[in-house]
Amino acid sequence: MKDIIYTPIGVIHSPLKKPEGTPIQSLAGKNIKGTVEIFPDYIKGLKDIEGFSHIILIYHFHLVKKTSLLAKPFMDDKTHGIFAIRGPSRPNPIGFSIVRLTSINDNILYIQDLDILDGTPLLDIKPYVTEFDQRKKIKIGWMEKNINKLSTSKDDG
Repeated sequence: MKDIIYTPIGVIHSPLKKPEGTPIQSLAGKNIKGTVEIFPDYIKGLKDIEGFSHIILIYHFHLVKKTSLLAKPFMDDKTHGIFAIRGPSRPNPIGFSIVRLTSINDNILYIQDLDILDGTPLLDIKPYVTEFDQRKKIKIGWMEKNINKLSTSKDDG
């Protein structure tokens, strides 16, 4: 199989400058504000996005230095397979966050509820649509006993 190469469509600007202390999910980053700068070649793609209250940002974990198929997540003391956690040290360091879109000015999206580091390369944006994205009767595996730690768990770097 050939390598897959992506080109960033923009960059995420955030008050979060280093991994340490960063919220581990956007829900835990409540009211943290930032912006998304869309590069000129992609501005047309923003048409009609202002009608959505939330968007999904898909991005590259640009500070990841190593990958591992086993890792200890922030909300548990046990090691799990990388595909059973949402940690950044993945074979393909791709992340996603659902953020609130508060306004738009030309090529700048104003967002909040942020868990993304400053300078993160943006790969794509998708609208969050409750009817598409919510599921019923969900099982959350090992997280069931740890989900209450979400608001207090932070990235340890």
